[in-house]
Amino acid sequence: MRRLLLVRHAATGATRAAAFPLDEPLDDRGSADAATLAARLPASPDEVLCSPARRCVETAAAAGLAEPVQRPELAECDFGTWAGRSLADVHAGDPAAAAAWMTDPQAKPHGGESLAAFAGRIAGWLDVQARSDGRAVAITHGGVVKAALVHALGAPIEAFWHIDVSPLSITELHAHDGRWTVTRVNCVSHRARHPATIRHAPAARARA
Repeated sequence: MRRLLLVRHAATGATRAAAFPLDEPLDDRGSADAATLAARLPASPDEVLCSPARRCVETAAAAGLAEPVQRPELAECDFGTWAGRSLADVHAGDPAAAAAWMTDPQAKPHGGESLAAFAGRIAGWLDVQARSDGRAVAITHGGVVKAALVHALGAPIEAFWHIDVSPLSITELHAHDGRWTVTRVNCVSHRARHPATIRHAPAARARA
C-alpha cells in the first residue's frame, strides 16, 4: 500500500499578496511556521520528495527533512507571463484572458501550461505513485495538491477550482491495488493558518 502525504509549502510574499509565484523564497513568518511542520509528519518516512521550487526546498529544510529527492513533476503550474503578477492585476489588465483560463481547461493565455496539461502531468505522476509501496512525504504546491485530489477522486477537472489548500496543510492519500482513497484534506495546525491565502472565489482564483 502507498501512503502519500502531500504538503503545501509555507507562505511566501506571493502567497500573501494573492500573486502568481516566481521562484521566491519563504518569508520570515513562513520560515518560522515551516519549522513546526516536523511534529506533524511521520518520524521516518520511506521517501521524502520535493518540488524543485525554492519555497518547497526551503520548507523541507526548515522542517528538518534531510536531502529530499527533487522531482520536476511536483512543480507548480507554469504561469508563463503571469508569473510575478498579482491576481487583481491580471483580472484588471486582461479580464477576457483571465476568464478564458478559468473556464476553458485547454486555454493558456499566459503562454505557460493549460490547466488540462498541468492536471495531466500530476495525474501521470500520481499513477506511478499508486504502484509503489511505503509512506512518502511530498513537499509541493497548492495547485499540485488540488490536481492530485481531482485525479484521485475521478472528479471532473472543473472541481479543481472548488478545492482549497492552505500553506503547510497536509493532504493524505492511500493507494490500494492502484486505486486511491482520500484520507484527509487540507489539515493545518492553528499556527499555520494564513488569512491572506488565496481563496478561489469565482471572480478571483490563482495558485501559488
